[in-house]
Amino acid sequence: MMIVRKMGLLVLFMCISLHVRAQGHALPFDKIKVSDTVHRHRIALFDKSGPKDLIDVWLGIANKPPDRNIDTSKKKELLKLESAFLPGVGYSLQTGFAAVFQYLGGFYTTNSADANQSTIETSISYTQLNQLLIPLQCSFWTKENKYNIVTDWRYLIFPQATYGLGGYSSANNAYTLDFSNIRLYTTGYKVLRPDVYLGVGYDFDYLWNIHEISAVGETDFQKYNIQNNEGGTTAVASGPTLNFLYDTRRNSINPVAGGSFFNVVYRPSLTLLGSSENWQSLVIDARKYVPIPIGNGIGAHNLLAFWSYDWLTLAGAPPYMLLPNIGGDPYGNTGRGFDEGRFRGKNMLYYENEYRFGISRNGLIGGVVFTNVESFSEENTNQFARVYAGYGAGIRIMFNKFSRTNVAVDYGFGTDGSRGVFINLGEVF
Repeated sequence: MMIVRKMGLLVLFMCISLHVRAQGHALPFDKIKVSDTVHRHRIALFDKSGPKDLIDVWLGIANKPPDRNIDTSKKKELLKLESAFLPGVGYSLQTGFAAVFQYLGGFYTTNSADANQSTIETSISYTQLNQLLIPLQCSFWTKENKYNIVTDWRYLIFPQATYGLGGYSSANNAYTLDFSNIRLYTTGYKVLRPDVYLGVGYDFDYLWNIHEISAVGETDFQKYNIQNNEGGTTAVASGPTLNFLYDTRRNSINPVAGGSFFNVVYRPSLTLLGSSENWQSLVIDARKYVPIPIGNGIGAHNLLAFWSYDWLTLAGAPPYMLLPNIGGDPYGNTGRGFDEGRFRGKNMLYYENEYRFGISRNGLIGGVVFTNVESFSEENTNQFARVYAGYGAGIRIMFNKFSRTNVAVDYGFGTDGSRGVFINLGEVF
């Protein structure tokens, strides 16, 4: 089964990487000789004088002196927003063709050497199937890393393929489940000691216009709703969250210096606060980044990355669309090699590792290889009966060397012939 879960950018209208200081105006293309263009392009790609990104390539083609050197001092530049834009046209089997605009920005609220980077990520996608996706995800660090405000806000109209519950679901039994969703998740963390935080938040989901399309016979969606007294065309999940965070990464976009991330989120959804049903979930997100530099050349930023993502239902029955599922994590990145929503159940165990390595000496081009395994509990027994695996490789292209934002293009393979292209602005985890 060929899949393209993340909307691959088939045509980029433009690739812009912004630095706050003005870069000046590039020469128009009609003023550049072909021989000069090729020469400048070659210099931009293979120049070893320092780190390079796509904007350096553009400036080299345009015969414009880059003047974009990275400050090697340990101080961060205060409130300087490093941005990456990716407008273009995308395609996936779930969406058809789509107009896509994606933005990722990073900045620091203090210039101390150990300051954490704040991030803003959003996109707007409208598809051939009349699907609309607008997420806004932010992580804002205050001075001295004392507080961290995290948001995950979304609006989407998104008919989505579903395959049933548990590890024995079949790819041949897919049908479409249509729904609209407003998600408003906000969490505030306070430092207990360096890199250790406790947080409280509030998670709210409103789902409406829920209905099946092209379903044949009695489906797992129908059985789940009957068993758990669900039903109707709307569902609400509302309640506080309790959070624990340990984070030693200084750059969450691309932690080339290494570090650890450990986040635990307990979510009780309560009818007292407007939920359709009472239920409780627990998410444990753990990551470790281990630099393995090889000399001062191509392998200077080689890295091993490990990721565990366990999503458990402790009590009650979440709405079907909010059950743990592949690609259902906040950034939609679990399960490269499988279609989004391919597996779903009350409990999910997930593990992935990745080796990131340099290809060009100037950092412009790199690569990765990855593997993942996942298992979902069965609806009747609650046991983890089957394990699925995915694997693949990909290319990294430095989009903004100041925030270290990469364009990530991966090709993944999964069990039962599943495979596809996965594209991100920024690392997968």
